Amino acid sequence: MIDARLSLLDRSRTRVGEPDTAALDGTAGRAVDAERLGFDGFWVAEHHGVPGISGAAPAVLLAALAGRTATIRLGSAGVMLPHHQPLVVAEQFATLTAFAPGRVDLGLGRSPGFTPPVRRALRETERDFAADLAELRAFLTGAAEITVHPQPAAPVPMHVLATGTGLQVAAELGLPVVVGGPLLGVGGDPEPGLAALAGYRRAFRPSAQQAEPRVAVSLDVLVADTAAEAAELLLPEAWAMARARTSGSFPALEPVAAVRAADRTPRQQQYLDRTAAAAIAGTPAQVAARLAELLDRTEAAELVAGSSTFDRSALAASDAALAALFGRA
Repeated sequence: MIDARLSLLDRSRTRVGEPDTAALDGTAGRAVDAERLGFDGFWVAEHHGVPGISGAAPAVLLAALAGRTATIRLGSAGVMLPHHQPLVVAEQFATLTAFAPGRVDLGLGRSPGFTPPVRRALRETERDFAADLAELRAFLTGAAEITVHPQPAAPVPMHVLATGTGLQVAAELGLPVVVGGPLLGVGGDPEPGLAALAGYRRAFRPSAQQAEPRVAVSLDVLVADTAAEAAELLLPEAWAMARARTSGSFPALEPVAAVRAADRTPRQQQYLDRTAAAAIAGTPAQVAARLAELLDRTEAAELVAGSSTFDRSALAASDAALAALFGRA
């Protein structure tokens, strides 16, 4: 049994042949299932103008999930702070805690809009991420010159979705981090990521929220009866990423058979292989061994599994198998 907290990240991925609203219904149902399976947390994300993703408004979506669940923690992974005024974010998440006291996590990132038109529509400008984080924390803790209403019914923990620079900001402010991608070194060289995490821990300044550094790791994790089946489950997301990297449009998920039959360029195949290599997929025994190694290597306290695939029933079975690896119901 793997000893760590376990959460899911659901991006409300759209699927070919379904309306966008089906993706949101799928997210809500998955959150209910995650609570039943004993997951500790359920995270949603923020994307704008992306055909493959319906999750554009984390605070609104989390409010809906709060009404359908009772115990599981609900979080954003994340709210992209450059798109919002800190006061508005503070008010949104203070309101959420009124409906789910003690269950809300505020994950924050700074990724830009996906395309130039989206960035223009978001009125993106150069912002000081560290200053915005500090201002937001002041609103949530009552230290700002403006008092947020409703006053938070319970503390709202802040988390930083961190890259190299984000790790430095989180360390200076005494905040926990969620890391993924190249920093994890899955399917590549782990040393740069380990060095960055070591730097975060060395530079960490204790805060009222967080006395010690805390790391959560996020990546795609899929479990199936055989390694071949798990590899097939990875194909829809990997193919969408390959198309996004080569065409500039992040599409809806397609069935495995359609992905297998699709013509692809050598560059697309390279991206497809790269995305698959950065995930952990296999039988329960294979996934347990790789996750145990990753969590030990990174000294992470939590796994945030951001898995997706076209087949919802196969995804549900994967979630259940993953929960079992962590000793959940």
